[in-house]
Amino acid sequence: MDTLLVSHRACLEHATPDGHPECVDRLRAVLGALEAEEFMMLQRVEAPRATHEQIARVHTPELIEIVEGGIPAEGYRRVDADTFLSPGSYEAALRAAGAVVYAVDEVMAKRARNAFCAVRPPGHHAEPGTSMGFCLFNNIAIGAMHARAVHGIERVAVIDFDVHHGNGTQAAFETDPSLFYASTHQWPLYPGTGRASERGLGNVLNACQPPGTGSSAFRESFVEEVMPALRSFQPGFIMISAGFDAHAADPLANMNLTEDDFAFATAELVRCADDLCEGRIVSALEGGYDLGALASSARAHVRALMLTM
Repeated sequence: MDTLLVSHRACLEHATPDGHPECVDRLRAVLGALEAEEFMMLQRVEAPRATHEQIARVHTPELIEIVEGGIPAEGYRRVDADTFLSPGSYEAALRAAGAVVYAVDEVMAKRARNAFCAVRPPGHHAEPGTSMGFCLFNNIAIGAMHARAVHGIERVAVIDFDVHHGNGTQAAFETDPSLFYASTHQWPLYPGTGRASERGLGNVLNACQPPGTGSSAFRESFVEEVMPALRSFQPGFIMISAGFDAHAADPLANMNLTEDDFAFATAELVRCADDLCEGRIVSALEGGYDLGALASSARAHVRALMLTM
């Protein structure tokens, strides 16, 4: 079985205003990086649309209606201070969530070893009733709920190494002991959630990282905090919110990581999945706003998904 790459050209049609960090060039950079010869073995598939039923496992009917009904005929419509809708946004959001759902199906059917979903808009800030932080629907949470509802996976874990806390994923998970969420985010930083004291029902781990953390401290935290908690949870499926904005070159934070750190974290998660849940991992793109760092980090992440045994 090979690693699956799921994307869709509609994700290039979600437009944001000039100068916005979450721009179409982000996805172009990732997809371009994965055209290198070393990635020729990737299974490449276009994402289907997520259904209303799939999205509604995470989001309220009111939010779905706001996103669908708020699409402008032209230009932009503001959702919050930094989140926008454009004519192509709803289709992009359906394909982004649908990519993760499809990837779960393929991994469960053993038609793929694991998967990376190269999609936008990102998702981990979208709460059940609120789109925010560049995110419309919570792609990774929708995939997690699909794994449970359709495939009977009793315990699903999301590991989030984006530099920002995934407040939306935490909000969707924190009252359900069959779901686990761990985040290695810079603190303090947007969105202001994710304190270490936020533990949910004991199923939330916020491994806060100070500004300037660097590789050594990050890896120590990942090995000594995140991995023991994940293994103790005994997941049947592991999902990754793969944000690459903790890179030293990223303009929105200053955790000072390198692409090798993302490869390290990914390899640790793949080994855990191999030990605990038949290798089942699905990863979805979140942040990363320096195009060069984003491209090199995505390469490192996918390489680790492909090569770690």
